[in-house]
Amino acid sequence: MSLTVTVLFAVLLHGCVTLASDPDPVLDFCIANTDSATNIPCKNSSDATVEDFIFSGIKSHGKFSETGLASIPVNVNNFPGLNTLGVSLVRADFEAGGVNVPHFHPRATEVAYVLEGRIYSGFVDTQNRVFAKVLEKGEVMVFPRGLVHFQMNVGDKPATILGSFNSENPGLMRIPTAVFGCGIKEELLEKAFGLSVKDISKVRKNLHLC
Repeated sequence: MSLTVTVLFAVLLHGCVTLASDPDPVLDFCIANTDSATNIPCKNSSDATVEDFIFSGIKSHGKFSETGLASIPVNVNNFPGLNTLGVSLVRADFEAGGVNVPHFHPRATEVAYVLEGRIYSGFVDTQNRVFAKVLEKGEVMVFPRGLVHFQMNVGDKPATILGSFNSENPGLMRIPTAVFGCGIKEELLEKAFGLSVKDISKVRKNLHLC
């Protein structure tokens, strides 16, 4: 391999790695400016206080959904102090039997820590292999970026996990909602899943879609 090709390969590889995560900050901090009247992205650093770096919204669980899950994301959208820092987290609480439906985060890897309870937890790779087991209190599991993953409380008591992300805004796509939402033609869903129009309507009704 010539020196020119080697250098070009190194430059391209560096570019790919650089684009693979949130950009590095160029300031000590950049508290997101929530004032819609200005185009300045950061709050004036001289106006920053300790309260800009504290979020108190996960002291208790959120509102439970029909699947028995209550999740509270902590990202740049509700905690401006995370802006440009490349991290975020989520508190997820499960009722007994509660489920976090298959989903993925397009912009981040997740590390999930079990605070309480027993959680059946896993992910599916691009070869459709399933990596799953029951996690006990104090155990940690990683979900690689962009891969579908899921959780279910298999204990007889409530469970809680904390998930951390290497992005200030990891994004979230829930598979049931994404697939059975109103945007995809029923004919395609019929052929893809072997379902009838009646079956699709029932799924959408159960998910409160369309």
